[in-house]
Amino acid sequence: MDKQKVAICYGITGQDGSYLAKLLLKKGHFVVGVKRRTSIINTSRVDCLYHNPNFKLEYGDMNDVSSMYRLLIKYKPDEIYNLAAQSHVKVSFELQENTVDTVAMGTLRLLNAVREIVPNSKFYQASSSEMFGDNPNMPLNEESTFMPASPYACAKLFAHNIIRNYRKSFNFFGCSGILFNHESEKRGETFVTRKISIGTAMIKMGLQDKLFLGNLDAKRDWGHAKDFVEAMWLMLQQDESDDFVIATGENHSVREFCELAFDYAGLGDYKKYVEIDPRLFRPHEVPCLLGDYSKAKEKLGWSPKIKFDNLVKMMYDYDISMVRKKYGK
Repeated sequence: MDKQKVAICYGITGQDGSYLAKLLLKKGHFVVGVKRRTSIINTSRVDCLYHNPNFKLEYGDMNDVSSMYRLLIKYKPDEIYNLAAQSHVKVSFELQENTVDTVAMGTLRLLNAVREIVPNSKFYQASSSEMFGDNPNMPLNEESTFMPASPYACAKLFAHNIIRNYRKSFNFFGCSGILFNHESEKRGETFVTRKISIGTAMIKMGLQDKLFLGNLDAKRDWGHAKDFVEAMWLMLQQDESDDFVIATGENHSVREFCELAFDYAGLGDYKKYVEIDPRLFRPHEVPCLLGDYSKAKEKLGWSPKIKFDNLVKMMYDYDISMVRKKYGK
């Protein structure tokens, strides 16, 4: 009988971490989820896993090397998934040092701890399409030039490059998934897609009149997080490590997201409800992102399953049910 694989996931309480944990458990892994210690309970996305004997929640921090060593020594994981980050792009302009320390230096700290304690394990790094920044040469693939347009993207690029450097220098098994935008019903409420789905639901129920947004013309390659975490797992099942763009191959504007959500809700023209707030624009805007996932399709056998229109509808259906439950309507 094969030994049960152990996987450690940093950033377990986030959108991707919760979907990944469920997938890994389904695959038969013992999953150690790592979260920061905060005074506010923010484990709602993984509360359903608490009673699973193959799931364990531990405290750790990307700024605390001792906690990394403690967990790696304790569990000797076969796979490590680094999803931890201050991941809000606009916030990274206001918390530059915190973002860079967590995303860039935090990855380096974890990487060095892994090489010291479990050098034969497999490491997944959550890279980001934001690293491409305002590169106009669409679609973007693994060979495209990185032109980061935010402190978050700059930090992600350092982490991405250090994984590649260690792979080449030390024969280290490290994969970076260059993930384009991926959303879901579990997306944080400060992200534009979730702001739209919740705002549409609130307006539908008569609980608010307006939805305030920033740049409606920004285009993104939007997929569903459930599809994307499958690609993460597939990367670590290969014989050789490599980097992969994970995307849907089509993009849509924030405006289109609004149009579809308000139309699906039966509210008609979104323009009656949406107002532009200049404070929500980024200092350095990325106008468009579109990915080419051909390499992942060929080498991993991966393709996205959930289409854009279904993603919007799923998010709205979830939020309208939550609003009704919360407000008794």
